[in-house]
Amino acid sequence: MDNTMPILLVPGLACSPRLFGPVVPALWQLGPVTVANHKRDDNMGAIARRILAEAPPRFALAGHSMGGYIAFEIMRQAPERVAKLALISTQARPDTGEATTRRQGMIARAKGGEYRAVLDELFPGFVHPSRQGDAALRQLVHDMGDDIGPEAFVRQQTAVIGRPDSRPTLAWIRCPTLVLTGDQDNTIPNSLSMEMASGIPGAKLVVLANCGHLPQVEAPQETADALTEWLRG
Repeated sequence: MDNTMPILLVPGLACSPRLFGPVVPALWQLGPVTVANHKRDDNMGAIARRILAEAPPRFALAGHSMGGYIAFEIMRQAPERVAKLALISTQARPDTGEATTRRQGMIARAKGGEYRAVLDELFPGFVHPSRQGDAALRQLVHDMGDDIGPEAFVRQQTAVIGRPDSRPTLAWIRCPTLVLTGDQDNTIPNSLSMEMASGIPGAKLVVLANCGHLPQVEAPQETADALTEWLRG
């Protein structure tokens, strides 16, 4: 009998399926893997509805950063379809005023032809301080940014700005949940992962050492191990 579980992965802002490349082989051993397309709409409700329309009837859901915001929206819309939940380098809080102002600046610059410069400015927050000079990781961020493109980047930022506060719904999550973060995430501090884990009944918190905002590519083996344990649990 086939007991495999479909696995749905949702990348972060300006990230594409390339982000999950290093961990997909391990996940694929446990079930068919799909990476959601999250670049077609400019609000969380519409993004989640479209992903749900294309998803298997029931699945394990892993969202990274913006993908975590989308995962929370999927949980609001169709909690019965999510068998397991993994929240990677993300948070439950809404945008702050300061963050929204910064995003609006990036939107204006992307529309004005400075998209590549915006990606370069995001890069230091994406990786552990020891990897600031990692040319391969910088190229990956550029390649993923090209996969998304400036128009979709604007839609994504608009959706992120408008996302709701998911903290009030954390206690409603009843499926097995993994919260995964790096010890030096300079985009979403791991204190916010700890907040999520403490608010979700039975959630498991994993903090990866020497890791920033992109654990799938910064610590692929440790990330794959955490995700496979979550799927097998």
